[in-house]
Amino acid sequence: MNHDLFIIGGGVNGCAIARDAAGRGLSVYLAEQNDLASGTSSASTKLIHGGLRYLEHYEFRLVREALIEREVLLNSAPHIIWPLRFVLPHHAGLRPRWLIRLGLFLYDHLGGRKILPPTRSVDFRTDITGQALKPEFVDGFEYSDCWVEDARLVVLMARDAKSKGAVIRTRTKVMAARREGNFWSIDIQSDDGTKESIKAKVLVNAAGPWVGDVLTKVVGLNDPDKIRMVKGSHLVVDKLYDHDRCYIFQNGDGRICFAIPYETNFTLIGTTDEDYRGEPSKPAISQAEIDYLIASVSAYFKRPVTRDMVRWSYSGIRPLYDDGATSAQEATRDYVLKVEQREGSPAMLSIFGGKITTSRKLAEHAMEKLQPFFPKFKAPWTAGASLPGGMAYGQVAQFVAYQQKAYSFLHPQTVLRLFRAYGTDMEEILKGAHTPSDLGRSFGPITEAEVDYLRKNEWVKTSDDILWRRSKLGLHMTHNEIRGLRDYMGEGSMAIKIKN
Repeated sequence: MNHDLFIIGGGVNGCAIARDAAGRGLSVYLAEQNDLASGTSSASTKLIHGGLRYLEHYEFRLVREALIEREVLLNSAPHIIWPLRFVLPHHAGLRPRWLIRLGLFLYDHLGGRKILPPTRSVDFRTDITGQALKPEFVDGFEYSDCWVEDARLVVLMARDAKSKGAVIRTRTKVMAARREGNFWSIDIQSDDGTKESIKAKVLVNAAGPWVGDVLTKVVGLNDPDKIRMVKGSHLVVDKLYDHDRCYIFQNGDGRICFAIPYETNFTLIGTTDEDYRGEPSKPAISQAEIDYLIASVSAYFKRPVTRDMVRWSYSGIRPLYDDGATSAQEATRDYVLKVEQREGSPAMLSIFGGKITTSRKLAEHAMEKLQPFFPKFKAPWTAGASLPGGMAYGQVAQFVAYQQKAYSFLHPQTVLRLFRAYGTDMEEILKGAHTPSDLGRSFGPITEAEVDYLRKNEWVKTSDDILWRRSKLGLHMTHNEIRGLRDYMGEGSMAIKIKN
């Protein structure tokens, strides 16, 4: 079978394009060399946000698009995306108060906000958010953005694409791609060594940090567009405060740093921005980055963060378009879509940059670029469509309460966790269960029923797929619980990756 699109890369951009294209009636084949969201797309700060700092770099188009997308995505998947309030203390020695007010005014009004509440001023001497801060921070602002389970967003896009006919292949590496007449011939190899050749009318290079490698090593271009790899690192530390709001702190170097409630018992601190020239698959936080993040938040909190509070860290590579900016933090966060075609030969679309927040819109723009090659495909459709497990945002509280009553043999927090992961699809895991034992063997917070669901529906092959991408249960499980899960999945005595 010949396909319309062959997509290289199972990150958020590749899966968003696969979903959009399949829903317009195109035949789609997507190949990911590892697990879905195994690179940049699972190493974000987990935010659906407009990017308040980008206003300083005059990226108004990007900010407006991202602000609009917050509520589009919130409505499409309120089980994995939900509103958060961000507290921004005023620092007398940094940005002036008038500039912050102006930025937040634009933030409130650029994106047609309807669901998220507006900015308000905060007096830290009386507000609960001031209790964790040093006394010199007396006032500031509170505004809205959203949280997202980033890797789950990718998986849900892939599931939706598959439901509309797309072929999604994980652990499948693209070895070579060449033009043969009106089609691309793409050689692929799965992790068991099986080789195939797939034909497609258009090749989409959504390989993220590997976009340059695809252009040179797979396609064989000699002078491709350049990307700028920028590493962003995060720390997960013991919980620093008890309320549910986040902090955004200004640093003396002009950057900002977030402190975000994470996985109930922890606080997520991030992110850094530094140029990266290593292998994209192996980014790791440096000692200098650890020191930077600890110092950034300790400058604001009464209780300083120390190294012995760190429970986990992760790093990702942002594959930004190289616009010649002098520093990593000034490089554009906007995405660039490039179509390369020789006369009379099939086209290739390459994706540079992009953010979790704008992935759906990026896919729409990608389809606009491909319109000349598929003039009869259907109109844009994703803006009003739910992702698997989704529902109307206003129905969330009622649905969760109903499920907690229906499955009262489970702890309410367990039911909430299942909802936050699977939405309405949690019923497929729990159906027919009347006692905990009906869900099979327990591996701490996860049961056989959930593991089997993930293997059947979400391309899970290894325990790490579950522990660090489909969830972050690896932060909560003991060595013995992880060992039991690995045994159940046939991994035997694999080395255990755990927070400690």
